[in-house]
Amino acid sequence: MGMVHFDDLKAGMILASDLKASDGRLLFTAGTELQDRHLTLLERVGIKQADVEAEQLELDEKTLQEIEDYVRDFYLYVNPDFEPAIKMFRISLELTAKRVAGGWELPDINQRRATNVEHMEDLFSTGMGTPETIVKHETELTSFPDIFFRIKEVLEDDSASADTIAQVVSTDMSLSAKLLKLVNSPLYGFTQTIDSISRSVALVGAKELSTLALGISAINYFKDIPSELVDMKTFWRHSITCGIFAKILAGTQTGLSPERFFIAGLLHDVGRLIMFKKLPYASTEAMLFARENSIPLVEAEHSIMGFNHTDISAPLLQSWKFPEGLSCMINYHHMPMEYPNPLEPAIIHIADNLTNAVDIAMGGMYVVPGVDEEAWSLLGIKADTTLGEAVEEYHKQVDVIMEAFF
Repeated sequence: MGMVHFDDLKAGMILASDLKASDGRLLFTAGTELQDRHLTLLERVGIKQADVEAEQLELDEKTLQEIEDYVRDFYLYVNPDFEPAIKMFRISLELTAKRVAGGWELPDINQRRATNVEHMEDLFSTGMGTPETIVKHETELTSFPDIFFRIKEVLEDDSASADTIAQVVSTDMSLSAKLLKLVNSPLYGFTQTIDSISRSVALVGAKELSTLALGISAINYFKDIPSELVDMKTFWRHSITCGIFAKILAGTQTGLSPERFFIAGLLHDVGRLIMFKKLPYASTEAMLFARENSIPLVEAEHSIMGFNHTDISAPLLQSWKFPEGLSCMINYHHMPMEYPNPLEPAIIHIADNLTNAVDIAMGGMYVVPGVDEEAWSLLGIKADTTLGEAVEEYHKQVDVIMEAFF
C-alpha cells in the first residue's frame, strides 16, 4: 500500500517499515500490527504518515497449490529430508504466499529469461581466458580506490589510534556518510544517534569499523556493469541480505567478529561482477542455463565457462591484498569443508542459502544451492528457531541498510 496519511491509518494495518519519531527515536518496528493504543501514541507525538503493507487477500486452495509448486522448483537441488532445507522451504513458502496475498503475481517462464545480449562481446573466448588472466586484465585497466589502501594500512597497524582511523575514513565524504548511516541502522541497534566517525569508532570498535569501511570502499570499484545483464540494486540487495544473515549467524558463535561476516557476505559474489564486465555473453548463457535447468548458478557457470565466480574472486582479492581471513570466507563459501578452518566460510555458505530462500519471494530466479550438512553441523544451531529469528531480524534491517548504500 505504501505511505498512508495519519487520518487514514486504522487498527489492523501492518507497518511495512520501521516507524520513527522526528528525533530519530524508534517507535514501532516493521511488522507491527497497529492497534488503537498505537494510533493514540502516534497522534500524540505528531506522526503525519506511516508506511503500511498492502491489504492481504484470502488465497484459495488452487492459488496456494500454485505457490507451493512454484517454490518447490527452487528446491530441486537440496536434500528434502534435511532439517535446515525443510525450514528454508517453509520460509520461502510463507514469504511468497504473503507477497501473492499482497497482490504480487508469480513470474511466468518468460520473465525467468534474461534480456537479449546478442550485441555484447566477451573479451575472452571460452577456454582462452583463465580466472587469473581475466582478473589481471581487469586490474591493469582500472585503478582501485585509494581510500581502500589507506584504510587497509590502518587496519594492519596495531598501533593506530582511534583518532587516526577516524581521520583516514573522514577524508572520503561519501564513505563517511554511508558508514554513519550503517552505524545508525538496525545493523547495530544503538538507541542514540551517532553523529561522527570518531564516536562510531569508539562505539563499534577500531578494527570493526575499519573492516566495514574497507568493504564499503570496495563496492565503489564496480561501475558500468551492463544493465541488460543485472539490475545492480537487486544484486546489492542480495549481497546485503547475505551480509545481514552472516552477521546474525556469526553472533551465535563465540569469539567471532560479526562485522567481518557482514562484509564477507556483502562481497561473497564479487567475482560475479568481474564476470559480468569481462564475460557478459557467457555470463548470460550461464544464467539462462541455471534458470532453465533448475540448477545452482555456480554450477551453471562452471558448465558454461569452465570456472565459477569464486575462481575469479580468489585472484581478484589477492591482487587487492584483501585481508586473508575475509578472502577465504568469500572464496570458499560454496565449498566450506575444503578450507582448513571451515567454520567461517560455513557461515557465509549457510547465509547464502538462506538469502536465496528469501529471494524467491522477491522475484529471485535462482535455485537454493543446498546446505552442506557437515558445514551446518559446525554451527550447532537449531534450524527452526535460529533461521526463523534470522529472517525476522532481516526484515527489520534490510530496507534501512539498503538506503545507506543507495
